[in-house]
Amino acid sequence: MRDSFGNVDFYTSVGGDTPAAVAAAYKLSEAKLSAFNGLQPGTPLAPGTRLRLIPAGPGTGASGPVTVDAEGIPTSYLVEPDDTLSGITYRFNLTEKQLAEANKVPFTYERGNVFYIQAGRLIQLQKKPVDRGSGSGTEVNNSFGQTIFYTTVDGDSFDSLGYKFRSTTAQILLYNPSLAANEPIPAGTKVQLIPGDVKIEGAQGTFTADANGIPLTYTTAPGDIELQVAFRFGVTDLRSANRPSKGAGGAWYEFADLPNGELAPGQTISVALDKPINKPER
Repeated sequence: MRDSFGNVDFYTSVGGDTPAAVAAAYKLSEAKLSAFNGLQPGTPLAPGTRLRLIPAGPGTGASGPVTVDAEGIPTSYLVEPDDTLSGITYRFNLTEKQLAEANKVPFTYERGNVFYIQAGRLIQLQKKPVDRGSGSGTEVNNSFGQTIFYTTVDGDSFDSLGYKFRSTTAQILLYNPSLAANEPIPAGTKVQLIPGDVKIEGAQGTFTADANGIPLTYTTAPGDIELQVAFRFGVTDLRSANRPSKGAGGAWYEFADLPNGELAPGQTISVALDKPINKPER
């Protein structure tokens, strides 16, 4: 039995199967497979035995309650104190990338397990079904390879766009005021996938863009934060777009508060890797 990502969570045995052979086929130890299913190692398997390939209950780093569907596939999980990303992904047979996709976020882990894995948060473990034709529209990417605009095709929905581009429905609606939550997205709609014109906390300045709408430069405002500016424009490495013309030093732009990443206001910086703004070595 596979989950929405194609991971096998349950296996039904056939004639000739042994715990050792099944475990090896799914890259588990026989001891783990036996523990997941309450078996003694070496126990013969009768044909038609349904075996778990994921832990049956809570464990270290994933001790919270889980919701499962009619087939036993975990669908959502309530994070407990002391849970870890590695514990959650192990318990539910997911990769970090799959967990991020299920929750429509760019990533689930930052530093010290404090970005997404937070006590009391209900996280999703599966994707909703989406049309097989979705996601095949035209993308306009910036020089960092991030999709800035996407033109929809038949079958696209807020869920399919969210899973593909790691953007929640609320974010898509905020960036695209012409769309409505309870209405389908017409084919041929050009959907913006970054804040862009939407000023966000920590990125309140103005910007320029090329003829395709790809942001090129940004002028900082008081209180701007390096990380938030990068998020607003879909930039994965802001410093590389603003490297000195000589030497091996870091970005040339000035900080008002370096530990917090607060930028000095009034600076025009590049948000395009292929059109960097280089300043002399200082």
